[in-house]
Parts: sequence; structure tokens; C-alpha cells
Amino acid sequence: MKQLFFILIALLMMAGCSSQSSQSDEGTAPNFVPGYDEPVRGVWLTNVASDALYTKEKVVQAVEKCDSLGINTIFVVTWNKAMTMYRSQIMKDFTGVEIDPVLDPDNSGRDPLKELIEESHKRDIKVFAWFEFGFSSSYNKDGGVLVKLKPEWASLTSDGELCTKNNFDWLNALDPEVQDFVMSLILEVVNNYDVDGIQGDDRLPAMPSKGGYNPGVIEEYKAEHFGQEPPEYYKDFEWVNWRAEKLNEFMKRLYHEVKSADPECIVSMAPSVFPWSKEEYLQDWPTWINFGYVDMICPQVYRKDSTSYLNTLKATVDYVLPEKRHLLYPGILIRVNGEQPSNELFKFMIESNRKLGMDGEVHFFYEGLSQYSEELKEMYN
Repeated sequence: MKQLFFILIALLMMAGCSSQSSQSDEGTAPNFVPGYDEPVRGVWLTNVASDALYTKEKVVQAVEKCDSLGINTIFVVTWNKAMTMYRSQIMKDFTGVEIDPVLDPDNSGRDPLKELIEESHKRDIKVFAWFEFGFSSSYNKDGGVLVKLKPEWASLTSDGELCTKNNFDWLNALDPEVQDFVMSLILEVVNNYDVDGIQGDDRLPAMPSKGGYNPGVIEEYKAEHFGQEPPEYYKDFEWVNWRAEKLNEFMKRLYHEVKSADPECIVSMAPSVFPWSKEEYLQDWPTWINFGYVDMICPQVYRKDSTSYLNTLKATVDYVLPEKRHLLYPGILIRVNGEQPSNELFKFMIESNRKLGMDGEVHFFYEGLSQYSEELKEMYN
């Protein structure tokens, strides 16, 4: 009896030591996104409503500003309006346009992505290639050059028209050729540039739920549904779920192909908030984060008042498994159409992130940073 008593005491002591050791490990080695030893504090850098990428001097200024404010990650636009912000052999062969001519009007061979990477890495700032347009082909241009060259790539609605939403024209994100094309651009960057990561957003992988009524997609659906046609109602639950699962498969493939090209390259996505993201754009991103198809998720928690922000943030966190929440860094809106949140609201959003366990965020977008210089220096440095 006495021997059993001492055995129980020993087991309890071992359990206690194990628990203390585990707590100690957690205290000294907090979880971060792979490749980071600190929280992600990022900003999106665009070529729209900003001239930061137009010259090397402006690139240097942008990087220096980010560094002074404690920004450690720049998500730079790489794919926009059927053009690249880097010198792409793929696009040169396909459309004849190697790089957005606005970024190199003299055709001097300038490469803004290379410049940004070099300047950022001097200051230990990570650079992600952000494929902003994703599966969107153009903005209010009837599909633009991509659909003109490849009309069969256009996403179709149930009435056979080009799928458009909010003036964006869309490619068929479920078409294997379209998927291969977008994948080729991503891998071109991963293989040719020293990027720390790649990122898609609410257009990658995505497609408006009213799209995808293409012959090939319909035949595939029928083959998996005993000859049944897809519902005419594009928000039919099963029809949405089926197409979203196809994009989940692409997301899984994207992750593995990027990692095969560069195991250290971080795969990040910045989708819309769930479940709206799935209902409207077929983005089932909780599956991506919870099943390990991404290294980081930055949902666009874009709200213009404190109540909406906090409620949306809380709901967003709940879709992520507790053991994956260290990979969640919300996107916050700090400038749109010249409008910016008050400094009080900005601080509230950051404080809300901290209270819910997130030590970083990503700001949309660079041109809005100046208004919050003091707040950022205080919080980040």
C-alpha cells in the first residue's frame, strides 16, 4: 500500500514537471509563422493610387519608411490587370508585354520587384509577391487581353455571358489550363526571385459564385452527379460547395508546388471574411488554414467602425483551430478612395487584435501609413 502511494506521488511529480517544462517551452519559444522569429507586421504595396514602385528612388523611400515604422513584411503587387510588376518571360511570350510599361517607360530593363527585394533585405524586411488580380482577367474591359487571346478561358454565368462582379472580369478558375497559367506565373517568381513568400487575396484562388457555368465544368459536375445538371441558382448550397472544393484542391496543389520549388517560401492568402467569402467567391479558407494548405492567413477584416470590426474579428478567429491561430494575421483597412479611419479607430483595431491573441496585422495599404506614424512607432518599435 505504501509502495503504491509513493508510485502515485512520483507519477504526479513527473506530470507536474512535464507541465512546467511545457509551459516554459511555450514561454521561451512562442509560435510564429514559419520563417519568422517575431509577429508579422505587414503592409500591402500597390501600383494603384500609389507611385511608390515607379522609380528606384521611390522604392528606397518606401522601404525606409516601412523600416522606420517597424513594418517587417511588404506584400508587393506582382500581377495586376493582365500585366506583371516584374520582367516576365511568360507574359512576354503570351501577350508581348514583359512588364507593366508604366514601371519602365524608357524600356531600360528596370525591375521593381528585384529593387524592392534588394532594398528590403538590407533592412531585414521580408517581401511577398502578391498576385493581386489572381483569376480576374481585367477591370471593366470585357475580359481584356487574356480573354481576347483565349476566349475559352472566360468564366461564364448561367446565361452564357462573361462573369463579371464589381466591374472585374473573370477567368474560369476551375479550368485546368487557367490554373496552370496562374501557377506558372507564381512559380516564375518563386524560381527567379529571392522572395520570402507569395500571396493571393480575394481573387486567388477565387471566382464569383455566379461563374463556372462552362461546358467543361458542367460535364465534370454531371459526371460526379449521375448526369444531373448544375442548378441554375448559382448560390445553391451543394453547387457552391462543389466548386469551392475544386478551388480547395487547387490551393493544396499550389502549396505543394511552391514548396517543391522553394521549401522556405511562405504561402500566404488574404481572402474575404468567411462565410461571405465562400458564398460570393467560393473561398473556403478555413479549410486552407486548418488543413495546412497555407502557412499564413490574412483575412480582410475591412470594417469602418469599432463595433463591426470587433464582431467580425471575433467571428473570424472562431473559424480557425486554436492550434493554428498563431498563423492568423488580420488585414485592416487604413485607406480607401482617399478616406482613412480616425487615429482612435486605428488604435482600437490594433488593440482588439492584441486582446484576441494576435500580435500583428497587415495594413491596406502603404499610402495610409503616414497618418499613423506615431501610433506605429509606439506599438512596433
